[in-house]
Parts: sequence; structure tokens; C-alpha cells
Amino acid sequence: MRTSEIKRVTGETDIRLSLNLDGVGRSEIATGCGFMDHMLTIFAKHGRFDLTVSCKGDTYVDDHHSVEDIGICLGQALREALGDCAGIARYGSMLLPMDEALVLCAIDVSGRACLVYDLEIPMQKVGTFDTELVEEFLTAFVRSAGITLHVKKLDGKNSHHIIEGAFKALARALSQAVSIDEKRVGEIPSTKGVLL
Repeated sequence: MRTSEIKRVTGETDIRLSLNLDGVGRSEIATGCGFMDHMLTIFAKHGRFDLTVSCKGDTYVDDHHSVEDIGICLGQALREALGDCAGIARYGSMLLPMDEALVLCAIDVSGRACLVYDLEIPMQKVGTFDTELVEEFLTAFVRSAGITLHVKKLDGKNSHHIIEGAFKALARALSQAVSIDEKRVGEIPSTKGVLL
């Protein structure tokens, strides 16, 4: 089973997160931020990952610390659940429409943390959620997971649709990348012989 459980306790957040890469899309999400709950539920469903997240954060300040630290924990969980990465496809991509929004996401489970973020979001807030936190979440996730992620908005005007499209595209691309390739079972998909 490719699973992981992460606990992170700081002066700003207390997080418990579990991830099963070979799940069916079940989720129990309680981050203290409604929009983040929605995005992580979408992520689990479209990636077919089983995901539980509990976060108690200093949301009286704002959602920044909670969102960033959840990204850190999700990245750590992915890295741990993948182990040595033997047999995975390694690469995944998705061009995803969400109504008028169109988002491209491409992933390399490379062991090298690199985020190329080109997701212009028109509004500063969706509800009470600061839209700049999408980049903070993805930066934390990529750094902790040790993956390369490109995310690019090709079209879109509605901020909610753009962000939701990005999370769905991320989930679908990641699901491809971490899937077991029947032709490469037991092989490390790198000439170096090691990933992560």
C-alpha cells in the first residue's frame, strides 16, 4: 500500500494528514478554510486519492499559515507514499476545461523541486479566500514533494473556475504520474537509477 501519515505541529498550525495513492477518491477534509476544503475534496476525487486532512490554524490572522503548511504536509505525504518510485509512470499532464477556464498542468516526479506558475487570477479573493494563496500552496507542495510542476492558465475569467480547474488538472496529472506502469514494474524510471 502506498500510504502515508503526516503530523505537523508548529506555533501556527496543528495538522494531521493521511494519503493513500491507490484509493478511490474518498476524503475527510477540515482545514478551517471552506474554499481549501472544497479544493482538497476535488483533488482527492479527481486523483482517486484517499485523503484526510485536519488542520487547526491561526485563521484569526488569515489563512496563509494553514494553506502553506497543508501544502508542506501533502508534499511530504506524497514523497513518503511513493517510496523509491519504482514502477511509476513518472510523468503526467492534463489540459482541463472548467467552463470558460482552460488550465494546463504537467508533472515530473523528478526529485527536483521546481514550480513554474502562470495562473493569472483576476480577483484577489474568492469568498474570504485570498487567491494569492494558490501559489503559496503549490510552492510548499512542490518543495516538500520534490516534483516539477508546470501550471498555466490558457483561458478564463472567473477566478473560482480558474482555481478549481487548476486543482482538478493537478489531481489528474498527478494520478497519471504516480500510476504504476505495467511495462516498468519494479524499475526506477530514470537513467540515474534513483528518484527523490
